[in-house]
Amino acid sequence: MKTISSCVEELLASRPFLEEALSRDIINFSALAKDLNAPISELLRKPVKDGAIMMALRRYNPPTTRKSEIKLKQIFKNLGDITVRSNLTDFTFHNSKTLIHNHSKVLAEIDTDRQVFYAFTRGIHESNIIISSAKKDTIKAIFKKETQIAAQDNLSAISINLPKGNSKIVGLYYQIFKRLAWENITLYEVVSTTNEFTILVEDHLVDKAFSVIKGLKN
Repeated sequence: MKTISSCVEELLASRPFLEEALSRDIINFSALAKDLNAPISELLRKPVKDGAIMMALRRYNPPTTRKSEIKLKQIFKNLGDITVRSNLTDFTFHNSKTLIHNHSKVLAEIDTDRQVFYAFTRGIHESNIIISSAKKDTIKAIFKKETQIAAQDNLSAISINLPKGNSKIVGLYYQIFKRLAWENITLYEVVSTTNEFTILVEDHLVDKAFSVIKGLKN
């Protein structure tokens, strides 16, 4: 059976920015209670009082525990090198029987060039290639018989070395994405390995995104 408290939890879970503001005590409980009255009344199928909602808001405890918060702060404090690479192009191709074979041709082509940035991700239906723009004609030539879904120039990558054990920390990526979203930074692509995390953004956003990522250490 739904209660006002359970409705408050449900609505705040679907609005992470609101939950963040509430946990930092930078939001007016009375105003928020009025704002949530209509959706809570709809969920309960009966009218509710703002005062009851306000009491539920004051009792609300975010799911992140104090122990998790301490671990997150420690992880961000120990972030490794942050590397920025510019002049990148992103290609997306439809998966085919020949795609991996062509991918091996690209690896052979760039094997001796250590200055080239290259990332390959294979999904269920499509594959993505991020490469230094100087090599985009090579990609076009090798994949000319493949079905190209999209291509985008003028991109930059920001790579972060994460401390070991980061995969055991609840909310790590959420905190990164949240801070980027707060600054209105759109992510074009995201690539990650066990201890490395890379975001791809349009060139005009790279300085802003780098500032946000660097600020995570603080």
